[in-house]
Amino acid sequence: MSVLLAKIGVAACGAGVVLAAAAIGGYRLQLFPLFPAIAGYAASVAALSIATPLMLVAMIGSRGRLGSWQFNAAGWIALVLCVGMTLNNLLWFRQAQVSPAINDISTDTENPPAFKAVLPLRANAPSSPHYAGEAVARQQRAAYPEIEPLFLEASVAEAVLLADQAARNLGWEVVASVPEEGRLEAVDTSPWFGLKGDVVVRVAPAQGGVILDVRSKSRVDMGDVGANARRIRYFTAALRPQ
Repeated sequence: MSVLLAKIGVAACGAGVVLAAAAIGGYRLQLFPLFPAIAGYAASVAALSIATPLMLVAMIGSRGRLGSWQFNAAGWIALVLCVGMTLNNLLWFRQAQVSPAINDISTDTENPPAFKAVLPLRANAPSSPHYAGEAVARQQRAAYPEIEPLFLEASVAEAVLLADQAARNLGWEVVASVPEEGRLEAVDTSPWFGLKGDVVVRVAPAQGGVILDVRSKSRVDMGDVGANARRIRYFTAALRPQ
């Protein structure tokens, strides 16, 4: 029975990995739109959720007998892939549960920085570049109270140059870096589906230095599972004096 469960588990794991690769690769290559890709990935999650317990039960049932399935390289590879991807999916779903269904985060919700240079790149994006106002701000304040402006002891031009370097260190594509305007705009691409998030940084003079505001907004018109808040946290952490 353990061998049969293992074989079913390996087959389900293989199907899950193939579905995930097809969903992600197909969307990144623009072979089909986002929602079919999400449906394909959801199917891969279902397959992996079946495969993982089957293979774990098979491992326990075999009791480590020499020659049993878990001593087979394919079985071990399948088990590691399944457990790793299942844990990743569980973490993602948990994050989705605790994150508000918004995709526009700003350190200044009353007067958020406006996009300018990235607007042509967002021309066909489902998500509007305009800020939705208090409805979004209220949800952001409840979920991400730590998102706030950053004070730096620097000139406006120096702060923009620091922001430029921090953005590049994070792997973002800098679209515009304009020290004389106190503005930087960049694009971040997610590692899995290649989803784009646009970032605008506004630097304004303040007593003893500058106030730096950051806004990050997804191009897809759906909840971001906390991606934009994380993006701002990573960015401001990179700028804070050590």
